[in-house]
Amino acid sequence: MKKWLTVLLLSFVSLILAACGGGDEKDTAENGEAPKELVVSTWGFAEDFFREEVYKPFEEEHNVKIVTEIGNNADRLNKVRMGNSEVDVIFLSDYYAQQGINDELFEKVDRSKLTNVDKIYDTAKAPLGEEYGPAYTIAQFGIAYNSDEVKQPITSWKDLWNPELKSKITIPAITSTSGPMFLDAASKVSGSTGFNEDKAFAQMKEIMPNVVKEYSQTSEFVNMFSQGEIAAGPIMEMYFASLQEAVPNAKFVSPEEGGYAVMNTVNVVKGTNQKDLAEEFINYILSKEVQEKSAKNKVDSPVNTEVELTEEEAKGLTYGEDVVKTLHTLDMKMVNENSKTWIDRWNRELIK
Repeated sequence: MKKWLTVLLLSFVSLILAACGGGDEKDTAENGEAPKELVVSTWGFAEDFFREEVYKPFEEEHNVKIVTEIGNNADRLNKVRMGNSEVDVIFLSDYYAQQGINDELFEKVDRSKLTNVDKIYDTAKAPLGEEYGPAYTIAQFGIAYNSDEVKQPITSWKDLWNPELKSKITIPAITSTSGPMFLDAASKVSGSTGFNEDKAFAQMKEIMPNVVKEYSQTSEFVNMFSQGEIAAGPIMEMYFASLQEAVPNAKFVSPEEGGYAVMNTVNVVKGTNQKDLAEEFINYILSKEVQEKSAKNKVDSPVNTEVELTEEEAKGLTYGEDVVKTLHTLDMKMVNENSKTWIDRWNRELIK
């Protein structure tokens, strides 16, 4: 009797295991092979939008699960540098991406697989060289000011040196992405046609009485502006909506000498075992579909020239080839080579 019960029990367990196994086989049959995993390093802003509107369609089409690693440029790049992450694709501003290239942290991309590159602005195609990733968005670095507080409309970089703005402006810290851009603007204000370090720093000494505080994060600018601590300062256009929400009469200006292009790039991390999939993802990010969604949701300015926006949709975005052509670009290799020197000199000569 015991033997019979034992056999019956084993048969019952076998049926349960078979049923469970059958479910797995069914899932495999319906979904194909198990999803691959693609680890994407990014900033984390508009996370809900990217998850639903960008990542999810790609996951479904390519049978992949996208895992994000969130943080600022410096922290995320350093994790890759130290080998403390499993990142396959990394989004970085061009300033930090150049550091990654210098440290040989990225794979060389196969341009033949990036078919959408032919549809983006020329300046975005290979901002750091043909062997590395394109820029998927371009933001403009210009000037914002409170028209209720600033009597004379600001139209030029040199207007920030106006004595009437004493203790009324903020400028980016030299260690920030836009810091070297403002240093270049100071060189232009000095009358130099090309970048001149000595003239730029001499010009910076003259503006310091107008500066309340340097900002390292855009949130600091927004807070000071909304609380009336400052009336003007250089900022990326993509953040202007937050300023205008707090101060309805705020204005954004592309200076008559030209604003600066802030390019966010996307690259394949060296050592990934998902290089083909990573390049497929980069190509997808450049597609009209994704670029249009990002633009219309006010997340990123488009670089795909096939994206067409109404005047209202384009408000607050760096949009249109005519606009992009007016923007200055810095040689990020040169910037990184001189960064330490500039930071030391900035701290020594400008910080009291």
